[in-house]
Amino acid sequence: MSMRNSTLRTPHAKRVSSGAVSAIRNWWNTYQLEKSHANDTNTDEDEEDSAERKLLSIHLNQTLRTRQLLIDFDAGRPVLSLKAPPELVSFSSVSRPRWPIECEVISDTVRHIEWDPPEPEPFYRPTGHERTPTVSGEERGKVVYCIDQATKCPFFTCSRVGGSRGPIKSSTYDTNDTDFTLEFESRFESGNLQKAVQVGIYDYELTLQTDMYTKKHTQWFYFRVRNMKAGVAFRFTITNLMKGSSLYSQGMRPLLYSERAAKKKGVGWHRTGSNIMYYRNYNQSSKDKTSDTVALYALTWTQQFPYDADTCYLAHCYPYTYSHLQHYLRRISSNPTVASYCKLRVLCHSLAGNAVYVVTISSQGGGKAENKTKKVVVVTARVHPGETNGSWMMEGLLDFLLGDSEDAQLLRDTFIFKLVPMLNPDGVIVGNYRCSLAGRDLNRNYKTLLRDSFPCVWHTRNMVERLVAESDVVLYCDFHGHNRKSNVFMYGCNSQGNASLTPHERIFPLMMSKNASNKVKSNTYFTIYSFQQFCLLVSNTAFTSCIYHFMFWAFMGFSFKSCKFRVQKSKEGTGRIAMWRLGIKNSYTMEATFGGSTLGDRKGTHFTTRDLKSIGFYFCDTLLDYCDPDSTKTTYCLTELAALFSKQVRERLGKDLSTNCKISVSDLETSTSGSNSSDSDGLPVHLLNQSEAVHPEQTPLRGKKKRLRSRKQRNKLHVTRVKSNTQPKALQKNNHNTEFSFPHDITAQQSMQERTVGRHRKKWQINGLLRKAVIPPSSTHPGEPSQVSRRQRHESVKVKIIWDT
Repeated sequence: MSMRNSTLRTPHAKRVSSGAVSAIRNWWNTYQLEKSHANDTNTDEDEEDSAERKLLSIHLNQTLRTRQLLIDFDAGRPVLSLKAPPELVSFSSVSRPRWPIECEVISDTVRHIEWDPPEPEPFYRPTGHERTPTVSGEERGKVVYCIDQATKCPFFTCSRVGGSRGPIKSSTYDTNDTDFTLEFESRFESGNLQKAVQVGIYDYELTLQTDMYTKKHTQWFYFRVRNMKAGVAFRFTITNLMKGSSLYSQGMRPLLYSERAAKKKGVGWHRTGSNIMYYRNYNQSSKDKTSDTVALYALTWTQQFPYDADTCYLAHCYPYTYSHLQHYLRRISSNPTVASYCKLRVLCHSLAGNAVYVVTISSQGGGKAENKTKKVVVVTARVHPGETNGSWMMEGLLDFLLGDSEDAQLLRDTFIFKLVPMLNPDGVIVGNYRCSLAGRDLNRNYKTLLRDSFPCVWHTRNMVERLVAESDVVLYCDFHGHNRKSNVFMYGCNSQGNASLTPHERIFPLMMSKNASNKVKSNTYFTIYSFQQFCLLVSNTAFTSCIYHFMFWAFMGFSFKSCKFRVQKSKEGTGRIAMWRLGIKNSYTMEATFGGSTLGDRKGTHFTTRDLKSIGFYFCDTLLDYCDPDSTKTTYCLTELAALFSKQVRERLGKDLSTNCKISVSDLETSTSGSNSSDSDGLPVHLLNQSEAVHPEQTPLRGKKKRLRSRKQRNKLHVTRVKSNTQPKALQKNNHNTEFSFPHDITAQQSMQERTVGRHRKKWQINGLLRKAVIPPSSTHPGEPSQVSRRQRHESVKVKIIWDT
């Protein structure tokens, strides 16, 4: 039992424990007496003995008020054990999501087909004639759609299936069937649109809802449009975005879904829009919680619809709702073959009472002893509800792990996967971009002690703590979306206390970049395989593997250059750093852009759902490479990392990397440039409101005013700063001097699970040459499946790193 659990025992728990021991002892004495009586009367029959044992077991379970106790007998002595938790969730029907009681929800069922364009969709290229319309507002326009912001109460109180109890109010104003005024709607799952104002015949200004119980985080939009006229250029301008920069400025285009196009042509979500501009909205501003003015930004574009009187949807990214996840989990759990190695259970329930699922994937052939030797991989997604690309990556990961390919079987035999596909179901349901119903960013609260306010991240961390105590958690990764950078990349952590681990923490992302980049060109696949050959492959038993090779041949989008490895104080509450603090050396956040790729043949094109799913496949592929018994690829990565460090030193510090050269890691790493959620830190809003209600007369505490220095002190300080700035940076900082070496050779690792991998793995090339260097990494390499049997001494390039305090 863990230290935390043992210290939380209460006197009541001790009394219950002693009562259970007493009940078991009484049961055993009764069983012994009845058995001796049966022996004396010579009525020992197997069936009667079995029935008596069963009856006594039932009696013991009733006494202890449990149905989990199992009783077996070994040589006449009882062996007590507990049943496994009930087999997950019974998906006889998909449960409807629970909404806050103040939310109005329409009864329409919104579903979309999955479809990928035949060719990559290019970014929008500015013509130079785009305009930035001045925001007019309600004063000069006509409100055609408006809903309550669902903040009648300043904090979450209770939830209900279907939301508000009252009748659904009409949200459309001053429209009739004769004109072509658009009809808007967003009161469905994951929808986000608060108001639409018609400022011209075909011009509309849109206002998004902030995250519930907050005044910020407007980025995600998803709404329905009806009563349109085909071929007309409608202009939409979203007026209250809060990010100063966006991928829309780099050519990203919104998404359109037409129900008639889906029905007639089988076409789903696709990129659309022209005259796209992202700019500062000087006519409007917002107030944050400190009453400071917050700048707002506007996104404008023109849109043509394909059909008259159609039902269309517009979105920031490919929607992935809570109901979509439930239908997916129901489908995989209903497959008997998959159910043999995939267990689905409820990790906890959210504030609104929606289930947070955890999926466990691993082969079940071995016993408990063999399972304990397996390494564990933990993956989570959708802690930020508006980052839907994280769910598509998670679905691709699940599709591959549950497939019948040899690689998938090897992964299940080698690892135990713990997957939490949707950490923030409440935020997903109500259409939030970043926060939960606590009004806080869950990815800043992994260190919280408030289980009832942040149940999703609290239970996730608690689960990982138990896994770390019981087994070897080799990797943790949280899937996210990024709104300002292109491609796919990772954020990791750096081990300042142990410099020998520093390059090793970069190996997995570097391998990922190679697997997701060195792919064949878009036309090579059909050069190798004709359509008839492809059909034969599909009919083969390795159906899943074939499909994946077909689906992912054109993806090129992982950028190691964009990866950062820093542990910042402002990010201490994130899942990445919290899990790293628990001892998981390979702890990452994987970010997928909302836009597309700037690399290779896919440069200047958007990502599709197929591309996002393929990232999950490459994640699995890289995991096998990382723990491959053949350490050649690890050697290549270490050598390449040494070269990258040398190049960065020369470029940024103007130094030649010689033996014993001192450099500072902080000089080589920049900020992870994540979103600023400082205003979403702290106590949940319901506790803050209770505090304000109890002490309304108290004013906010202000920081102590700085004492002004005298002119003499300022001049002295200026001279000191000038002297310090003239010295080399590396000489100014001399704390925690540690050193690591980039080896040139690595010994072969022992076989993973003592079995032949049997995979055809391509070899990477460095500078066009396939070099065979074999040398041992440090013994603390977190990716080793077993200890290296022997070490050899070789020359190594030593670099002294100066870690900042």
